[in-house]
Amino acid sequence: MKIILFISVVLLICLQYSLILANKKMLAAIVKPGLFRHIMCRNNVYPRSSVQRFPVPDAVVFWTVNYEEYCPPCYTAAHIGGQSWADAPLPNEQTSEPHWNHNDGLVNRVSFHGDYQIKDGLPQNPIGRTGLCGRGLLGRWGPNHAADPIVTRWKRNENGEIVRHKDSGKNILQMVAIQRSDNKLWAIPGGMVDPGENVSVTLKREFTEEALNFDDKGHMVEEFFKQGGVHVYSGYVDDFRNTDNAWMETTALNFHDEDGTKVGQLQLEAGDDATNVRWTDINANLKLHANHADIVGEVVAKRNAHW
Repeated sequence: MKIILFISVVLLICLQYSLILANKKMLAAIVKPGLFRHIMCRNNVYPRSSVQRFPVPDAVVFWTVNYEEYCPPCYTAAHIGGQSWADAPLPNEQTSEPHWNHNDGLVNRVSFHGDYQIKDGLPQNPIGRTGLCGRGLLGRWGPNHAADPIVTRWKRNENGEIVRHKDSGKNILQMVAIQRSDNKLWAIPGGMVDPGENVSVTLKREFTEEALNFDDKGHMVEEFFKQGGVHVYSGYVDDFRNTDNAWMETTALNFHDEDGTKVGQLQLEAGDDATNVRWTDINANLKLHANHADIVGEVVAKRNAHW
């Protein structure tokens, strides 16, 4: 009898492990390896509220895994109601039915991870459970699209020579980082893509508003961004504001000032939603908002810089 019980337990453990592996394979198919995190939006109190998320252990993140006890609270911040940049409190209260998984007029409701599911009239987070339904602090049901300009330069000494790291021997890369006003974490100076707006316009606007806060060097910034950036990432962001029905996605491009004579020499000044701004050395110990450090790591790899 004990042997049968032991074998049953072993088989159950093997089955659970197989399900976890299957879920990881499914995740790898929709999310770029190395850039996925789904931690900030689970098992905590939702920001700027007293709403506690329903517990979501790692083993039951995916919707394909049965979680009968799952009963998340619903929360949408009151101040979002009536805002021009936000959807109606519930999709059925809008003037027209949302066109999920399509460009809905000027609103982009397409996810970088393919078609998301619609359940009970609401879009379902393509990565998995967050412990909270509703929209929280986000303006749109479904994907909320942002753009993140990663502006970099080489670190230089007082003689203008590029500084190499003493251990790796590789050049040290610096990036413009802003300190967010909402959670005080350092981050890429990005922002939301306005309805109908081209991502390239968002990238330049957000960098100027958050990291420069002035227009007297507008021509230089215009020329710098006109050169185009290197695409780094498009996809899900492990943002603390994500819910089961609304989530952040971003497009990140690297704009590099190779000789440091363009934006690399401008005086930075925090503006808009930033409380501080600085040129920051990039390395493996860099702590940033959401999964920004993983995205910046992609830039390091492309530039063959120190990490």
